[in-house]
Amino acid sequence: MKREILAYRRPDGSVGVRNYVLILPIDDISNAVAEAVEKVVNGTLAIPHPYGRLQFGKDLELFFKTLIGTGLNPNVAAVVVIGVEPKWTCMVAEEIAKSGKLVEAFWVEGFGQLRTIEKAARTAVKFVEDATNLRREIADLSELIVSLKCGESDTTSGLGANRVVGRFTERFLEMGGTVLFGETTELTGAEHILIQRIKSEQERQKFIRMFDEYQQLVKSQDVDLLGSQPTQGNIAGGLSTIEEKALGNLQKIGNAMVDGVLEPAERPPAKGLYFMNTSSAAAEAVTLFAAAGAAIHLFPTGQGNPIGNPIVPVIKITANPKTAQCMSEHIDVDVSDLLQLKISLDEATDRLFSRVVETACGRFVKAEILNHREFVPTKLYPSA
Repeated sequence: MKREILAYRRPDGSVGVRNYVLILPIDDISNAVAEAVEKVVNGTLAIPHPYGRLQFGKDLELFFKTLIGTGLNPNVAAVVVIGVEPKWTCMVAEEIAKSGKLVEAFWVEGFGQLRTIEKAARTAVKFVEDATNLRREIADLSELIVSLKCGESDTTSGLGANRVVGRFTERFLEMGGTVLFGETTELTGAEHILIQRIKSEQERQKFIRMFDEYQQLVKSQDVDLLGSQPTQGNIAGGLSTIEEKALGNLQKIGNAMVDGVLEPAERPPAKGLYFMNTSSAAAEAVTLFAAAGAAIHLFPTGQGNPIGNPIVPVIKITANPKTAQCMSEHIDVDVSDLLQLKISLDEATDRLFSRVVETACGRFVKAEILNHREFVPTKLYPSA
């Protein structure tokens, strides 16, 4: 099995598989400036979003953690931070700068939009020039952080694609890699199995607290999750209950034991397998994993899901032959022949491993080719 990859080693020692110069708006009213810089300077990537004004408490803390973590992601070479005012803008830039990356902050107040665009664009030109002079170097696949999230699951997911990802997870952890997974509500009915897999009592209690808080939130709204969990796509694919979905979901970690439990967007403290408290909404979860340092995301799907991320390549895996054919422009790894008994689970996993190595070395995934850049920060409650 090939472990050697060609990747970018950042000043803080992290290893990335892409080399973005990010234009990072701090708030929604700075999106126009960020997008203008992207249009003027080739080689930059703006990630607009609708938040950043009048958030408070834990919601604001998570928002900052997400932005800072996105800038710290190993797939990012440099960051131009743009806000409407200086305090928050400089704070985010200073936290990113601690990693040793190129970063500079600009704000609109006192300068106006046009002068801010000009100043930010001039800096972006220099950052792109420097970033494009960086070279990939030999690294070991296990130096990457890989995240897992499935979407539009059906009966082929738990039987096929999720099991392939689970075997990949087992092998990758044996190599010394780091894996993140989450989807708190999507474990409903199988949470007792995951609790038994968590290595320490302290981490088990953290998971139980997170799980119970999510359940209480759902109950407080006096709603039935059917239609949201499972989704309409899940139901059409043959999953009639959240318990069925949860048991399939757990297949993504195989038989591996869980080393720790993380808050949303929290970086893993060491190598190993970590559960992160996330929504089951695909774009939100992948955004949080990216903020925690994931360089590649594995996304098994049954019915098909086109999601991508601005900075993290999202590899789509399916075992549904219909999806592999009718949504071929979204699928990177077709393992439908596994359920036809034409290949073994290990052979299907070898296929996924090869695709991960190729992606790590620079090969684009379908979501990148089709410009899927879903960046969705998690919002905990309404703003003030």
